[in-house]
Amino acid sequence: MLDGLTQDGLTQLTEPTLWLQIGIAALWVGFVVLVAFGLRYWKLVDAEVIRKVVHIGAGNVILFAWWLRIPAAVGIGASILFSAITLLSYRFPLLPGIDSVGRKSLGTFFYAISIGVLIACFWQNNPHIAVLGVLIMTWGDGLAALIGQHWGQHRYKLGGMQKSWEGSLAMLLVSWIISSLILLSVYGSGWQVWAVALVVAGVAASLEAFSKLGIDNLTVPLGSAGVAFWLSQILLAA
Repeated sequence: MLDGLTQDGLTQLTEPTLWLQIGIAALWVGFVVLVAFGLRYWKLVDAEVIRKVVHIGAGNVILFAWWLRIPAAVGIGASILFSAITLLSYRFPLLPGIDSVGRKSLGTFFYAISIGVLIACFWQNNPHIAVLGVLIMTWGDGLAALIGQHWGQHRYKLGGMQKSWEGSLAMLLVSWIISSLILLSVYGSGWQVWAVALVVAGVAASLEAFSKLGIDNLTVPLGSAGVAFWLSQILLAA
């Protein structure tokens, strides 16, 4: 009977159904949101830390989408929906304690938009590039902000913004680690992989340093992914 199964049939047997794919991803996002509301309810940490928990945790859903091969249309649709919710939340308290940190910023909106743009641009042929851009935004930018705010002792000003060298170095290191791991998983080991990862990390850290009012959630993932794609086509695709 196995000889009679087509390759498509085998794929359907081994891959989860669409609703199961969506369900797994939704469970993860729901778990992250519950953790955030729990932290807020028991007042275990301040609002900025809660925001970064969501920032980092929710972004990891892109890994589930990659591993489960969730269709691009689902990711783009989710991005549009969450973008609308975040815009409404600036007027109505739909996301209390998550995007309200005492400053005006469209960071959460840009966060959702950037994920949708990356999926639309890369999901069909280069999903790892979309994953790279999203994870650099979530882990790199998220940890850079936390480290800079809590342990940043060496400050510098750039374009009217105050940054810390500790935060910028954290952004550079985390972005390099993420880029290296993803590119190694796709292209294997080689000096080109390490070089591309280092350049991508440098671009990400620079964009994070120059961006303000939450626009780093747009410039960092799109810029990092764009550079990674361009360099991978030149140095890694051969």
